[in-house]
Amino acid sequence: MAAASSIRVMVVEDFQPFRRFVTSKLEQRPELQVVCEVSDGLQAVEKAEELKPDLVLLDIGLPTITGIEAAQRILGFAPGSKIIFATQETSPEFVEEAMRLGAWGYVFKKYAKRDLLLAIDAVLSGERFVSSNGVHRGLSDTL
Repeated sequence: MAAASSIRVMVVEDFQPFRRFVTSKLEQRPELQVVCEVSDGLQAVEKAEELKPDLVLLDIGLPTITGIEAAQRILGFAPGSKIIFATQETSPEFVEEAMRLGAWGYVFKKYAKRDLLLAIDAVLSGERFVSSNGVHRGLSDTL
């Protein structure tokens, strides 16, 4: 967990209703401070370079560049930022690629109500997190 009492979070999601859901979940936790909300991949890279957030909640399917590409760029200049993907992409290939490139968490949108804050807690405690639907159990143990 970051030393400061506040964890600076950037939310990257192009679907506004889901972005609103994410920020409302984050507001339940006073230590989580949303410092920026953006809706496309290039904006995410620019804002992350400027703000160097502690945590980036990132969709994969974004306009301009994918969340995967945005994450690679962000980790290039802000390796201390922890990335959690929150996406509808549930295939093992997406999960493995995201975790291999350095993401700390992967939350399936359909389980976000249950898993989002669990993922954040795990990641801020130094653990990796992948939503479980029975298919990906144990994936993070191999990384």
